[in-house]
Amino acid sequence: MTDLAPNSTSQELHAETGGCHVGADEMLRAAKAAGKSEVLDRYAADYPKGPHDQPQSMCPAFGSLRVGLRMRRTATILSGSACCVYGLTFTSHFYGAKRSVGYVPFNSETLVTGKLFEDIRAAAFEMADPALYDAIVITNLCVPTASGVPLQLLPKEINGVRIIGIDVPGFGVPTHAEAKDVLAGAMLNYARHEAIRGPVQAPRAGPSSKPTVTLLGEMFPADPMGIAALLEPMDLAAGPVVPTREWRELYSALDCAVVAAIHPFYKASIREFEAAGRAVVGSGPVGCDGTAAWLDAIGAATNVAPDKIAAAKNKFLPAIKAALAANPIKGRITVSGYEGSELLVARLLIESGADVPYVGTACGRTQWSDVDRQWLEARGTRVVYRASLEQDLGAVAEFRPDLAIGTTPVVQKAKESGIPSLYFTNLVSARPLFGPAGAGSLAQVVNTAIGNKDRFDAMKAFFEGVGTGHAAGVWQKAPVDRPEFREAFRRKMDKAAAARHTEEPV
Repeated sequence: MTDLAPNSTSQELHAETGGCHVGADEMLRAAKAAGKSEVLDRYAADYPKGPHDQPQSMCPAFGSLRVGLRMRRTATILSGSACCVYGLTFTSHFYGAKRSVGYVPFNSETLVTGKLFEDIRAAAFEMADPALYDAIVITNLCVPTASGVPLQLLPKEINGVRIIGIDVPGFGVPTHAEAKDVLAGAMLNYARHEAIRGPVQAPRAGPSSKPTVTLLGEMFPADPMGIAALLEPMDLAAGPVVPTREWRELYSALDCAVVAAIHPFYKASIREFEAAGRAVVGSGPVGCDGTAAWLDAIGAATNVAPDKIAAAKNKFLPAIKAALAANPIKGRITVSGYEGSELLVARLLIESGADVPYVGTACGRTQWSDVDRQWLEARGTRVVYRASLEQDLGAVAEFRPDLAIGTTPVVQKAKESGIPSLYFTNLVSARPLFGPAGAGSLAQVVNTAIGNKDRFDAMKAFFEGVGTGHAAGVWQKAPVDRPEFREAFRRKMDKAAAARHTEEPV
């Protein structure tokens, strides 16, 4: 019988160091000692980190949690520290989840004795109702992963309900965007093996009469329809978007003519598509240049006749050019984010007339983003993968753009400096990017933001110095700067540091 109790390393992790407060390096060491080397080595290969530890973004498990919560007939169970589960479920419901999240709590005893695994298994059996669910996703967060809780030993199916167990630790998966791929890849792997064994469920609308293009990566809801229109003159159809919205779409996604890696960092998913014999094409139909190149690449991968590719170009490229000309963007813009579509957004901004000297993305570099990187670099754009917050802020300080598009702290710092800014996730990702609809989608919000520069200058001049430095916080009286206190505290800290250095063994 398999011993489900974690080894002494994981016991020490939880009992002596306070679980998730111990730090990423110690948790990684404990997880490998507890039998998680294979999965963590795979994550390290799929999602290599940058020169720094990892990008400063939200808990990565939010990405995989969101994927499961958006799927029909799919239940989710989390195993992790209560504070982490609370934060994840709060964030998920803030982003529109309309269903409950299962939670298997633990304490030191259940964690180190293996009882937590048995509790998870019991929860899966209790929830596995085929009348309600096609699949149950069970996710280990940091502490259960570091302690070696073996989700791989769960039954693959209970009462006809699929059981998908994944580890999504913050010390192993760099970003929430890549955690979406962790779950999508696991589901594709399960569905691919189901298809190998025999007939599977047909698409809800029935099989496509044309070869399909699976779209890899979350995107604005109107974009798949726009891409379908671009493909129609080539006698191709848009297939499902992965991550999918229900289980049966996974079979349709695998049964495609080619995969379009709109988000190029889905390496686990791409591995499953390649195992199924499917070709993968990078980039997307963004702007005029991007659309032309993408149609050529899709056509070549699906053996479409040159005249049909030309017909698609002739139908849509003039409309895209007209949309770009009618919605010009003038100004210098820096772009940064953690969604994975930052390079595509930068391309669209440049084709709209903007100067984009810097693009930073929290996601890693892959071969499927090379076409976008090369296009941007040829136009003088500095492209940074695994960009840190410090790099993004440094670009804003260096280029002093007319507009900074970025994450919340980038937006905050830019506004403090009097630079108009937009939050990438809510104000840029929430717009179409592809085809004629995408060509003019960013101009209004971008130009409006750039036009607010005078308002920022006026506000900055009015509030200059208020609530900063020694005056930060809420005061009953006018704050008084006391530099002598800071100097005395600095000398005290220097003295303490010198004492520690003297006490260290040689």
